[in-house]
Amino acid sequence: MVTASGVGSWPGEDVREALSVVRGELVDGLPEGVEGLPYLPELPARGPGADLVGRTAGLLVDLPVDLQPQGWRLVDHPGRDAERTAAWWRQDLDELAEAFDGWSGQLKLQVAGPWTLASQLWLPLGDRVLDDPGATRDLADSLADGVAEHVRAVRRLVPGASPVLQVDEPGLAAVLEGRVRSSSGYRVLPAPDRQQATTALGSVLAAARDAGAVGVALHCCADRPPVAVMRDSGPDALSVDTSLLGPSGWESVAHAVEAGVRLWAGVLSTQPRRAALPAGEAVAPLLQRWAELGLVAADLAAVTVTPACGLAALSPQQAVELTGTTVQVARELAHAASG
Repeated sequence: MVTASGVGSWPGEDVREALSVVRGELVDGLPEGVEGLPYLPELPARGPGADLVGRTAGLLVDLPVDLQPQGWRLVDHPGRDAERTAAWWRQDLDELAEAFDGWSGQLKLQVAGPWTLASQLWLPLGDRVLDDPGATRDLADSLADGVAEHVRAVRRLVPGASPVLQVDEPGLAAVLEGRVRSSSGYRVLPAPDRQQATTALGSVLAAARDAGAVGVALHCCADRPPVAVMRDSGPDALSVDTSLLGPSGWESVAHAVEAGVRLWAGVLSTQPRRAALPAGEAVAPLLQRWAELGLVAADLAAVTVTPACGLAALSPQQAVELTGTTVQVARELAHAASG
C-alpha cells in the first residue's frame, strides 16, 4: 500500500490547528490503496527555538545551547533561549497527545541529524562544532541520547502510537563535500570520511530503534544528496527530493530499493508558484525513472509520497492543498503498482 506523508514544517504558529489539519488530511477519508503517515508539524514561524536546528538542539543531553548573532552556540548552562525551546516542545507534545488521543498507528517525528547540527552549532569559544572531531562525536552521542528520550516520551503520551523517526540532514552534502567554511570564511572545515559519516548517522538511528521507533528514515532535500552514504547508515527509508537526483543518485536509489530500503519520494515542489502541480503530472517522472532503472512496478506499493521539502514557506491554504495532492499522487502510484 502506498503511503502519503509530509516532510515536517508547516506554516503558521498554531500547533493545535496544524495537527488537526495533518490528521484530517492524512488519516480521514483516504482513497483505496493509500495509507497516511501523520506527523508532528514543526512551526518555524514561531521564532527561535522552533527552527530545525534550535528545536533539535533542545533535545541534546548535557549540551545546552543559547542563541547568539552567529547562531546557536553550545554553553555551560541553559538560559532563556533553552527555556523558550523547552516551552515549545512541551506545548507541541501536549497538543500531540490531545490530537492523537486513542490513536493506534504510525506517527512520524522529525529531528535534525548530527552532521547538519555539527555544521550549524558553534563551540563556546571557537568555530563550528564540525571543526572539532571530538566535539562532533560528543554531539552525535548527545543527540542519540536525546532522540531516544524523545521517542520514549511520545510513546508514553500516545500509548497506541508506533513512532517513526525522520532524521533531517539538509547540510549533509555540504559537509561531505567540504563546502562548510569557518567563521572567517577563509578556511574550509574538514570533511568527515565515509566511515565517520555513517557511524554518526547510524548511532542516532540505532538509538531511535532501541527506544521503540518502528522505522527510521534519513531525509535530505539538498542538491546532489549523498544517497550512498545515507543508505549505508542503515535507515529503513531514504527521503529525497527526486527532482535533484542525477543519474548516479537514481542508481544509488535503485540499489537501496533492491536491498529493501524504502523510498520516500519528494515529488511535489514546495515553491509557492509551483505547488499546484496536478497529481498525474507530478507522478510521471517517478514512474519513468522507475521503469528506466528496471525496478519492479509492484514495488511502487512500498513508496511513500511526500512534498520535496517542508511546507513552511507556503500559505496555510497552499499547505493543505499540497498535502491533498500528495494523497492523490499516492493514489496514482497505487494504481501503477497494481496494474
